[in-house]
Amino acid sequence: MIRIGIVGGAGYTAGELIRLLINHPDAQIVFINSSSNAGNKITDVHSGLLGETDLVFTSELPLDSIDLLFFCTAHGDTRKFMESHTVPEKVKIIDLSTDYRHKVEDNPFIYGLPELNRRAICQSQYIANPGCFATCIQLGLLPLAKHLMLNNEIHVNAITGSTGAGVKPSATSHFSWRNDNISIYKPFEHQHLTEITESLVQLQSSFRSAINFIPVRGNFSRGIFASIYLDCKIELDEIKRIYKEYYEDHSFTFITDRNPDLKQVVNTNKCLIHLQKFDNKLLIISMIDNLLKGASGQAVHNMNLLFGLEETVGLHLKPSAF
Repeated sequence: MIRIGIVGGAGYTAGELIRLLINHPDAQIVFINSSSNAGNKITDVHSGLLGETDLVFTSELPLDSIDLLFFCTAHGDTRKFMESHTVPEKVKIIDLSTDYRHKVEDNPFIYGLPELNRRAICQSQYIANPGCFATCIQLGLLPLAKHLMLNNEIHVNAITGSTGAGVKPSATSHFSWRNDNISIYKPFEHQHLTEITESLVQLQSSFRSAINFIPVRGNFSRGIFASIYLDCKIELDEIKRIYKEYYEDHSFTFITDRNPDLKQVVNTNKCLIHLQKFDNKLLIISMIDNLLKGASGQAVHNMNLLFGLEETVGLHLKPSAF
């Protein structure tokens, strides 16, 4: 049994992580740390878990009693924690913030995209869980990078649900603004572009092309739908073969010939990819649930790999029928 601690337990990703872990056959949650909610029941914050857990938030940090520590903290807080606390050497870490995703000197964290770094993840101590937009877009492009086919500009338009903005209310996340509305934010300069580029360079060292990324706030609660296009002269059948070959031994990414819709992945740990050609333009549609494949589901996938479990354990999730 994997004994688990969670730091930062009140947000959307923490709620999904707790839901997955209390139903995971090999996981035991030892503590969920939240100084602002200490003493409150988990279900006081994550009401959807009513009847499933009696756990209570705590301000304590019994790090000696766990095997794995998850950080569901605000960006910047994981690094502060690591600098101000001594985590026992035996404790593995999975960080869902941005703090350790980038390749810099003396960074002990492995970038936790299993479709890119599965072998390294299995042998690691610390994992930096990828960003949600980054996961969706990278999965749409990795097979091309492996075959050194990313040699011109990449255009991405991706729309995300309101949960991607986190649980704290803001001017662009409350219902009356978000409902029946869409808007663009951080065009061409979204923070996930750095990790996307680093992963593509990992497979294609010659990659220097611009990624023209337009992120869009959607009027729905969860999911990411990315439309990616670039110049490509290769025939569609060959491209499909390349993608199916790349993902054939990965458990959560699937190539579909049907033009997909977002509801097929919501509440699952899947990524669906659809490919089309229009003359010399290749269109790649990639979609995930931002809270699962883009965050907590991927974190549990990484946990399974870290501890030598079958990678789909606890992640057999099904989309809604409607």
